[in-house]
Amino acid sequence: MLHVSHLRKEFTNIVAVDDVSFSVQPGQIFGLIGPNGAGKSTTIRMIMDIIQPDAGQVTIDGHPMNASAKNIIGYLPEERGLYRKNKLINVISYFGALKGLTPRAARDAARPLLDLFDLTKYENRNIEELSKGNQQKVQFIISILHQPRLLVLDELFAGLDPVNQVLMKDELLQLRRENRAIIFSTHQMDQAEKLCDDLMMINRGKTVLHGTPTGIKQQHGRNALHVEFTGDGSFLREIDGVVSVDLAQNYAEIELRDDVRTNDIVSAMLPRLELHHVARIEPSLQSIFITVVGRDNVAAGEDTATAQPAPPRMSSKDPRVRKPFVNMLIFFAVGLILSFNLREGIDTVMLLFVLAAFAGMVISYVKFTRARRELQREYIHEEEQK
Repeated sequence: MLHVSHLRKEFTNIVAVDDVSFSVQPGQIFGLIGPNGAGKSTTIRMIMDIIQPDAGQVTIDGHPMNASAKNIIGYLPEERGLYRKNKLINVISYFGALKGLTPRAARDAARPLLDLFDLTKYENRNIEELSKGNQQKVQFIISILHQPRLLVLDELFAGLDPVNQVLMKDELLQLRRENRAIIFSTHQMDQAEKLCDDLMMINRGKTVLHGTPTGIKQQHGRNALHVEFTGDGSFLREIDGVVSVDLAQNYAEIELRDDVRTNDIVSAMLPRLELHHVARIEPSLQSIFITVVGRDNVAAGEDTATAQPAPPRMSSKDPRVRKPFVNMLIFFAVGLILSFNLREGIDTVMLLFVLAAFAGMVISYVKFTRARRELQREYIHEEEQK
């Protein structure tokens, strides 16, 4: 289905993606995981042909990505790109049309999902009136309206509460049963561990782990304990024989040296903690990742790997931008002219007119910058949907 070969992308001396390769087959959920800024979204944008790689190739069914190939892909970007001033049902009709559906066909395809996600009652609401979670559900519906063979989902669960996460997970598994190929990108490794058939972990743009969740755990299996407790567990890292600790408020995952026994560690914890549960466990993907790349490298990668191309500069010819821009100039000119009349002395009425003119200029400037940002979001989203 999809084959990604040796992708590389560099932004202003920062290598965001460095020699990444993988394949995704029908009926498979492929996890692209790593910390924020690891290069996941840049990889996805190259797959979607939104940005061009400096090296490497993306093919679908053996052919390079092109406009017609995009029609078999459904894409949910990390950042929402919905038209906030438009009604939900009209937005669905519009994006359906981009994928070749008639407005009626798009609405009919969306109905069951609107019901599933409890959105039917919002059909005639503007997108900006919906919560972040509901906007995320709308984006998901848009991504699957045209029955795509390949789904590319970047941070699918962002903004969703636990109930809607379960609904979304069930729908994702149903899509896999329908033999769709799915790329599931997330920094939440516990989600990937539960959902993915195959996965790749990247950090600083480089592949650090690749395989099935079970295979990765077998390869990196170790002497580890899961401990639930009451008390201050900060001392656990200081116990002799402890290699690393993934510590939370009331539980910890502890990696031990191979020669250390469970009883030795329990004996060291008992005087200082009230233990509720101790069990030998498989390492989590998150703990394996941290062990492989190190905590410092993960943090540094989040700071350096997030570079993205600058957003497009929008033309001021669009009426939504032109009107506040012209008003801003007019108010500035009026305020400047009126202020000359104050040189010979303060006139209260004239001063009020000057202040009103400059206030109008500020308000127009705020409207102008908002309009530019809105147009930039629309432009980017339209490019992503092409």
